[in-house]
Parts: sequence; C-alpha cells; structure tokens
Amino acid sequence: MKRVYSLLLVHTLLFLSVTFAQKPTISLEFINQELSDAAQQIQVLVEATPQDKFPKTFENGQQKYSNSDWWCSGFYPGTLLYLYEGLVDQRLLDEAKEKLIYLTKEKNNKGTHDLGFMLYCSFGNALRLTHDSTYKEVLLTGAESLASRYSDKHQVIKSWSWGSWNYAVIIDNMMNLEFLTEMSKLSGNPRYRTIAINHANTTIKNHFRKDYSSYHVVDYDKDTGEVFAKKTHQGAADESAWSRGQGWALYGYTMMYRETKHKSFLSQARHIAKYILNHPNLPEDLIPYWDFDMDKIPSSSKMYENRALRDVSAASLYASALLELAQYTKGSESRRFFTAAETIIKNLSKAPYKANYGENGGYILQHSVGALPGNSEVDVPLTYADYYYVEALIRYKRLLEGQPLTLGL
Repeated sequence: MKRVYSLLLVHTLLFLSVTFAQKPTISLEFINQELSDAAQQIQVLVEATPQDKFPKTFENGQQKYSNSDWWCSGFYPGTLLYLYEGLVDQRLLDEAKEKLIYLTKEKNNKGTHDLGFMLYCSFGNALRLTHDSTYKEVLLTGAESLASRYSDKHQVIKSWSWGSWNYAVIIDNMMNLEFLTEMSKLSGNPRYRTIAINHANTTIKNHFRKDYSSYHVVDYDKDTGEVFAKKTHQGAADESAWSRGQGWALYGYTMMYRETKHKSFLSQARHIAKYILNHPNLPEDLIPYWDFDMDKIPSSSKMYENRALRDVSAASLYASALLELAQYTKGSESRRFFTAAETIIKNLSKAPYKANYGENGGYILQHSVGALPGNSEVDVPLTYADYYYVEALIRYKRLLEGQPLTLGL
C-alpha cells in the first residue's frame, strides 16, 4: 500500500512539475480540510433556506433569497455539487437535486443572458457528476433560449433589456459562453459554438482599453450595430477598472482558449492576467479592492467612505482562472500565474475572508461587494464568491491527484 501511495505521489509531483515547472505549496490535506469546512458551513445555509428559494446574500443579520429567475440562482446548487464532488457526501447531492427541481423552468427563460450562470453551473455540474440524462434536455433547451438573444448584426449576445440601454452587452456575458460551447459538443449543433466565438471576438474588439482593462458595459446602436457608448453600472466610473469585471474577462478568455484553441483568446487572457497582477493598487494579499481605480474616487462621492472595500468574489474568480491559465502558459509566466492562484486560495482560506463556522449566514466567505454605486450588497457574502472559491479548491485537488483541471460534459 505504501508503494502504491509513493508511486501516486511521484506521479502527481511529476505531473505538476511538467505542467507548471514548480512544486505545489498547498497540500491535499489542506484542500480536503477546506472542502470539509465549507461543507459544514454550507449546512447552516441549507437549513435556513426555504425549499423553493435560492440563497443570495446575508445582510444586516438577515438572509436574502431570490426566486429561480435571479441571475445567481445556479450558484448555490453548483456549490453543493462541487462540494459533493470533493467529499462524496450524499447529503450535498440530495440538496442540490432538490434545488434543481425549482430551477428547471428557467430553461425557457429568453429574457436573460445569464443562463450560463443559472443552468450550466448547476445542471451542467449535475450532468457531469450523475450522468442523469434528464439534465441534458434542460441544458439543451436552455442553450437555445440563450442563443435567441444573439444578433447577427451585432455579433454579440444582448445582455440587458431594461432601462434606457439600446443594445447593452456587459463583460460578465463572457462567462455564459462556456454553456454554448459545451452544448455545441453535446448536441452536435455548431451554431452555439459559432455564437460563442463571434461574441468573444466582438468583445475583444470593443470592450478593452489599450492596457487590457475592460469596460463594464458596451452599449451598441440597436439598428446599426455600431458602438453607442461605453459605460459602467457597478464600477467606480465609466473609465475605471471594476475588479470583478476584470475577473469575468480573465476567466472568460481562458475558458474560450480551452474550448477553441484560438491563440487570440489565450493572448487576451494573458494580457488581462498581467494587468491584474501588475496593477499598483492590487493589495499584497492579492484580494483586490472592489475597483482598481478606487483611489480616484473624489471625496464628494457617496462611494468615498467605502472606496477601500475588498471584493472577495473577484479574488475567487482570479484564483480559479489563474489555475487554468497556468496550464496554457510556460516558464516564469506559468509559475507566476500558478503562484498567484495559490496565494489567493491560501488567503481566502483564513480570516478575515473565511467566515467562522455558524456565522455569516452559512456562507463560506465574507467581504464581497455587489454594486457599490447603487449601495447594493456592500461588504457582504455573495453566493458566487463561494462558488468560484470552491471551484478553485476542486481544481487544485484535481491537479494534486493528477487529474485534468477541467472536465467537460
């Protein structure tokens, strides 16, 4: 038995040294303990959550829930499924399955671009882990609903249909493209993949500044398809770099390179990562302020008092994305990305970011910021911060065990 374990350890270290040209600094024991802690903590949230509701945040000592049509509805069951994957605890799978019953109807929701978050993070993980064919139908119907928001004229998927926007597209939308590329493989329909590639290419063209920071919102003319305006909705200013937005971009282009092997997507991801890691306002612990340009907020602004808040949800995204990006790069660049991901994981796994058991409403992490300009979800736990943190733990666990970091359907 000892010989088998020794051979496995040698294989794992060889795998990691070839992939990243450096040894890991986080042990499998550490990862398993964090997964165990997260599962214990989330049981507090499980017990507090009504059967037909979805956790959203915990604010001012009160639980905040959403209905299934809220963009975050897929993260809670997705987190349970990741924890089930890491711990093989049937209770976690059972709770996730129960929530999927109430989420199923969103497969027909054509009024949102967020079906990747809502359906792929939940039903996608469920199909991958259980191979239950009933989930396939939900996913394929949902992919068609998402594709209905694509415009050949604009070459992007429309994000918002509310307010005074003409044809608004947010950087967050990059995250929903994995849903389409996977459904293209699952269905054999190349249209979904084409839509994803076109959206990613148009976003490279219009969403980024010369330094590779991203605008939050690009508003297109609904008739001509030309860029109408470049704005923010959740960042400090139109020209600022909203931290979570940079995370959506980093993760999105890393994923699109994996799905297509297009070198332009890898180049974009590398540049975005360097923008983040080289930014003078990135704190030493690599948990970013909610906006990289927080120091430019004037004292007269209503945001000034909270300008130095961190955003743990952005950090979770960075960690998961950088682990993957390190696979696709070489030498010192790969080492830097991998080391940064490790640093974030270590720091998120302790105070002040990791909540004490039984506190924080049952959420794993604390100190995220939803939308400071609108005074919404300010310095609170957020369900997607937990999701991407647990995803990063699972990805690291796979690497330590010599498995592929990402697993398709």
